[in-house]
Amino acid sequence: MGRISFSCLFPASWHFSLSSQVLPRLLIPSFRQLVVIGLLVCVIGLLYLLLFAGEGPASWIRKDNGFHRRLARVTDVDATDTSNPNLNYGLVVDCGSSGSRVFVYCWPRHNGNPHELLDIRQMRDQHRKPVVMKIKPGLSELAKTPEKASDYIYPLLSFAALHIPKNKHQETPLYILCTAGMRILPESQQEALLEDLRTDIPVHFNFLFSDSHVEVISGKQEGVYAWIGINFVLGRFNHVHNDGDGVVEVNVPGGDQQEALLRKRTAGVLDMGGVSTQIAYEVPKTEEVAKNLLAEFNLGCDAHRTEHVYRVYVSTFLGFGGNAARQRYEESLIRETVSRNKLLGQHVGELAESPILDPCLPTDLQDEIGPSTKRLYLRGSGDFDQCRQILQPFLNRTNDTHTSLSGIYQPAIDYGNSQFYGFSEFYYCTEDVLRMGGDYNASKYTQAAKGYCATQWKTLKERFDSGLYASHADLHRLKYQCFKSAWMYEVLHSGFSFPTNYKNLKTALLVYDKEVQWTLGAILYRTRFLPLRDIQQESLKGTHSHWRHSFSFVNNHYLFLACFFIVLLSIMLYLLRLRRIHRHAAQAYTPSSVPWLEEGLGSPTLPINL
Repeated sequence: MGRISFSCLFPASWHFSLSSQVLPRLLIPSFRQLVVIGLLVCVIGLLYLLLFAGEGPASWIRKDNGFHRRLARVTDVDATDTSNPNLNYGLVVDCGSSGSRVFVYCWPRHNGNPHELLDIRQMRDQHRKPVVMKIKPGLSELAKTPEKASDYIYPLLSFAALHIPKNKHQETPLYILCTAGMRILPESQQEALLEDLRTDIPVHFNFLFSDSHVEVISGKQEGVYAWIGINFVLGRFNHVHNDGDGVVEVNVPGGDQQEALLRKRTAGVLDMGGVSTQIAYEVPKTEEVAKNLLAEFNLGCDAHRTEHVYRVYVSTFLGFGGNAARQRYEESLIRETVSRNKLLGQHVGELAESPILDPCLPTDLQDEIGPSTKRLYLRGSGDFDQCRQILQPFLNRTNDTHTSLSGIYQPAIDYGNSQFYGFSEFYYCTEDVLRMGGDYNASKYTQAAKGYCATQWKTLKERFDSGLYASHADLHRLKYQCFKSAWMYEVLHSGFSFPTNYKNLKTALLVYDKEVQWTLGAILYRTRFLPLRDIQQESLKGTHSHWRHSFSFVNNHYLFLACFFIVLLSIMLYLLRLRRIHRHAAQAYTPSSVPWLEEGLGSPTLPINL
């Protein structure tokens, strides 16, 4: 038998030959070689499972959780299944200035993962309507008769008790949180009202209620709760799946890690009501100057984990709401006009025939302002740019850097990597009349506002009567749309210093087709430690829970692995059998049959070029 030679000239020149003596050893491997081959095949099989068959049971569970979170946005409008024993409930009573509302929330049992928050949703009745009830007037109206506070709140709690299963009352937390109307009362009157609630509610209801569950919250707390609620609905606290959302580097307060934490970017909130304007956003980087202005809190159930620690700047500006700003503007106009008329001996504005020209009203709109003793007549001139210039002093800006309305310090905003949602007046100004709510574009907004202001009032009324504006727009909106458009623009760009080319502001009334109340953020924050109970129960199940969740993975992939090893064992046994057959055949050979083995002679070379 001859010698076989292999040679190759590309990509590098190499050559080797193989004698017939070596061939049987390669074709019939030893037991050690079989073990090595078996180990290599096992490694290849494991790599296949890890790289091509999935990331393991944990990844399947995470993907399943992500699917259910996306599905929750749809099923959130379904009626709540009160027969489900694993469903928990919670109540929040919002005691506002004009009235009080009770919100009923529910959530399934926590999955035991300390990295995830409770999946809290608003409860819905059999008609798929949110379980909400409102009564008037506000609780603050009972300041002189505090003993009636519990009678006042009784209808709200009775309404909620009818919707929550009776066997769940004892474990359902109840929070009564009072806002603007109660804040203006003297502390003694506040405490008298709250004490009556603390004393009488446990007598009539069996909810989970303690003295700390009823309080007057500050404007800062209310702003934080609103920020939490909106970002929770947007899914910004779920750090496992990005879902296309941007990320941001965060220096976590109290964190031990030296490097910044990379997590999902949260959304800032802009809210302009009738009386006040509020801004709230996360401050990713540590700023010692603004430390006392920031709210630092942990939404997670474990105080030692920092993945859900947030540092949020919240500031509320009283008198900077749309209606309050118009009132300040009119009071200033009256003072200046009276002073000028007295100085120059004129009577401008005192008669309808000689009205004051107001650039913040639509063209030719006639209006009256001031008390009956100092009545002044206005006529709109519809000049948007002039109106903006007149309103700038009402922002009370200073020359200091990093300040906003009234000279209040404002931490830096990364306008290149941020997102904001504008609610209330930010939405009404852009949508009700201008019909451009949603993604905000400063250039298009100013052009539309200029056109509206310059339009004759008669034409605007005709459009209104024809139904060209939003269904909830009224004549009051039409009259003051020009003013509020200019005021919103100045607050946003001159007050809060947003650049005019900022592209990440969305004006909205609803988030995922539902109104988000600050009460959602309140109950999410105040029940943050409840998952600890479920986590402890989950840990008792041990490996049983693991096998239950990974059942599909075992069936599909471990079964394949078992079949793979059976086939591998069959191949190894077959090779061993061939090895024995070769040994018996070798013993039958005579020395004369293989003379080149005895003499050590090389066989003729058989060149094979590759």
